[in-house]
Formats: sequence, structure tokens, C-alpha cells
Amino acid sequence: MRLTTLSSTLLALGLLSQAPASLANNLVFCSEGSPAGFDTAQYTAATDNDAAEPIYNRLVEFERGGTAVQPGLATDWQVSEDGLKYTFHLRPAVKFHGNKDFKPSRDFNADDVLFTFNRMLDKDHPFRKAYPTEFPYFISMGLDKNIAKVEKTDPLTVVFTLNQVDAAFLQNIAMAFASILSAEYADHLLASGKASDINQKPIGTGPFVFQRYQKDSQIRFKGNKEYWAPDRVKIDNLVFSINVDPSVRIQKLRRNECQITLHPRPADLPALKADGKLQVMTQPGFNLGYIAYNTQHPPFDRLEVRQAMDMAVNKQAIIQAVYQDAGQTAVNAMPPTQWSYDKSIKDAPFDPEKAKQLLKQAGVKEGTEITLWAMPVQRPYNPNAKLMAEMLQSDWSKLGFKVRIVSYEWGEYLKRMKNGEHDIALIGWTGDNGDPDNWLGTLFSCDAIGSNNYSLWCDSQYDALVKKAKQVTDRDQRTSLYEQAQQRLKQQVPITPVAHSTVNQPLSISVKDFKVSPFGRNVFSGVSID
Repeated sequence: MRLTTLSSTLLALGLLSQAPASLANNLVFCSEGSPAGFDTAQYTAATDNDAAEPIYNRLVEFERGGTAVQPGLATDWQVSEDGLKYTFHLRPAVKFHGNKDFKPSRDFNADDVLFTFNRMLDKDHPFRKAYPTEFPYFISMGLDKNIAKVEKTDPLTVVFTLNQVDAAFLQNIAMAFASILSAEYADHLLASGKASDINQKPIGTGPFVFQRYQKDSQIRFKGNKEYWAPDRVKIDNLVFSINVDPSVRIQKLRRNECQITLHPRPADLPALKADGKLQVMTQPGFNLGYIAYNTQHPPFDRLEVRQAMDMAVNKQAIIQAVYQDAGQTAVNAMPPTQWSYDKSIKDAPFDPEKAKQLLKQAGVKEGTEITLWAMPVQRPYNPNAKLMAEMLQSDWSKLGFKVRIVSYEWGEYLKRMKNGEHDIALIGWTGDNGDPDNWLGTLFSCDAIGSNNYSLWCDSQYDALVKKAKQVTDRDQRTSLYEQAQQRLKQQVPITPVAHSTVNQPLSISVKDFKVSPFGRNVFSGVSID
């Protein structure tokens, strides 16, 4: 490892003055965007969740690099015979972080779990009234309606009571939105009139302690020396170096100014793989890049118009130009590696002439103006949204549309789409928990409108199937229901699935024990520098 180069990097970031004498345990991660904040319950984007991941723990967590649920802040749990009560036994002697304004006076306990979930459940919760916000994931999965109550039976025991069986409940609460917050810190912020600091000055129990955030520049963390699993903290200083431009990220990686980056351009992969100082970790992507039609905006409220747009998309050309063959054509609303995937579903043939006929029958006039929104960032499911938008603009212009491409800063882009301001948008998803509901419910249910349902599509037949599937625990029954839901979604065309990409993660050969998450998270617990 070239310590001279890393020293200059840390000095430029203002880290060297606080770093230990040996620099062998400092790691710089080249991330692709600035997070909107660190209160994970508010956000669904990977950029936000990645930035908060080092700070927090959940009651249960996913194993690194896998999908299995394992103990986190809960050491074990029991589920009642009727599937409606989950009793969690909490880990003792877990310390919360502190900062210059707050020093915790007690260890983590049941009150922190109650605060974390009751803030999302109760619209009249004092903290929620002082800091009004929405909780898109919690709501889109229906947890606001299904969690009847959260109670503590003693300082280290918490009981969740559900209104209906939720087969994905454990997987759901292993996700970032369920990160456990400090009730004592929340009380401190309320008393000082600074409730919003929970989003910008985060306190957690995780392996790294938040130090500082400068938008569009860097996020600084330090290793948590009081972490409840000390063997997982092998880095003294962790730095997120924020670079929107993928070429800049790659240059920094090659100069050892960062040791891990993400989302390389497909064209850069051969040179990266040939570089003896680097390694490129590759695996099939648990993701989907898709086109969302706003079904509440005419003319996309009409099925035949959506069908016409869908059959005029030249997917093969997009795969070749945008993904450069580092992916596969998507025909369904989730990836083939997700259990319950319906292999019988096929795409409508690429047929621009038939698309024109459908539009004519629907009364859509030549020259109709529409907006096509293109993401401003690279995501695993779409390495070049601008190019994809330009190709779609060309495809749909041949149908007689005047297509105007629109883009905003990433946080603003997501906010405006949730408000339904777009006609058509490029978006996508990387699975978060390995359950089909994380695709079919979270993205396309009626409850998900205003959060992750960017098509604003609400279909009663589809919704009934998805809700019923969550309420049974037999996998064969759930699979049958999810297959029916996939058929209905394909028929109604609220989206055009485009591609599942291959995930490539470049990093220095000096990085040890980093694992690529199937859920697209970058986790630094357990990672070290040689």
C-alpha cells in the first residue's frame, strides 16, 4: 500500500491531524453522491442508506454478503404460534455514540426500540410533531397499519404485536429504515429545540461514529472503540469521498486516493481488471432498471398508450449501448434470482408500427409533448441514464411524440417523482431483503403511492394478490399468489422492465474481507486494510 499517497489524501481531507501514528487502518471510499441526511427512516435511496450504514444497528441484520437474517441488537427472538407476536431479547451493555453536544448516560435498552418505531407509528408522537417527516419504506410495506403496538416487558425485552401475519416481517426490520435510534438523544434534541439534528448529527450504536459531513465533498467517521462486537471494527478512520463523475472515482482509485469505489462505467472494466494493484468483485445484480409511466397523467392513464410505449422500446439496443452487455434483458418486475419469479412471462415483441396503430386508436395526436425524466446519478441498475433517455427519446419520437428530457439533483428527482410531477421516468431498484414483497409490494402496491410507486398505479386485483401473499407463510402458496400478481402487472404495463445489470465493485488489493452485498449496500464492518 502506498502510504505516501494515502497520507496526502487524508491531509487534504483534514484527517491526518486526528489519525493515529500508523495509517494502515484508514480507508477512503469513493461514493457517488451526497446523502440528503442520516435519518434512515426518511429515505429509500442507496446513497442515503450507504452513508448511514456505518452508524447504526438494527434488531436483526443481514449477514455480510448474504440474505440470511442474524442477530443484531436482539440476541434472539420468538414468534407466537399464530404469527402475530414477535418477542425480541435485547443485547446488554451496548453503548450509544456521543458528540460534542450529547453524552449518553445509559446503555441501549427497550426504550430506544419503542422510540424508533413509535415515532413512525404515531402521527402525534412529540418528536414527530417537532420534526415532521414521512417514512416511505415503513408506509409502503404497510407496517404503519400492521404493527398494532410495540411494548417493553422489561428493559431488555420488546414485544411487537401485528394485526395480520407478515411473512416478511423479520426481513423488513433488518432494513436500514429500522435502524435503532437513541431515545435519550431524541429527548435531548427536543429539550434544546433541535429535533432536526437527528438527521444531520446522527447518534447510533454502530461500528463507526459520525464525525462530519460536507455536502458534495466528504463524510468522516471514526472507528467505534466501544462497539459491542469489537472484532468487527478494523478501521480507525473511514472517509466517504463524494464524486459524481465515475471517471474521477476511477482515477482516484488508481492513484490510491481511495481504496474502494462503485458503479464503474462498463467501458472501464477491462482496464480495471488488468490493473495488478486492483481487484474487481463481480456478481449477478439483484436489481432492475425500468421505465415508470405515470398512470395518473394523460395519456398514460390509458392501457393502450402504455402498451404502445412499451413495444416501441428497443431493449436490445439499450443493453448493448448503455450496459455494454454487462447485464441481461428484463421482462419481469423483479430479477430471475428472486424466488417466486414467473419464468412464463414474455415481453411483447418490439413493434413500432403496431405501437403507432395503438396510439392512433387511442386518439393520441401527433406532436403530443411529454417529459422523460433521466436520473442524474449512476446506479447499479442503470449505468448511464442520460444515454438511455436519449435512445428512448429517439424511439418515441418515431411514434410522433415530442419528448423533452428532464433531470434534477438526485434528492430533488426522487421527491418530485413521489409527488407525481413526471410523465415518464427512468428509475430502478436493488432488492433490500430477499423477499418478493420487497419488489411487488414495495414498488407497485397502492400503499406505495407517494413513496416508491413511481407509476402511481393502483390496481385492486393486483393489490389483493400481493396483500394475501404476505399473510401466508407457506412458500408454495406465496409463490402462486406472486406469480398471479406478476401476470397482472405485466398485462397492465405500469412499467417497462429494461435490464438487470451485473454488479462490478473495484477495490484495491490492499482491502481485505470486503463483501459485495446482494442488496447494494457498502458495509465496512469487518473490513480491513492490509
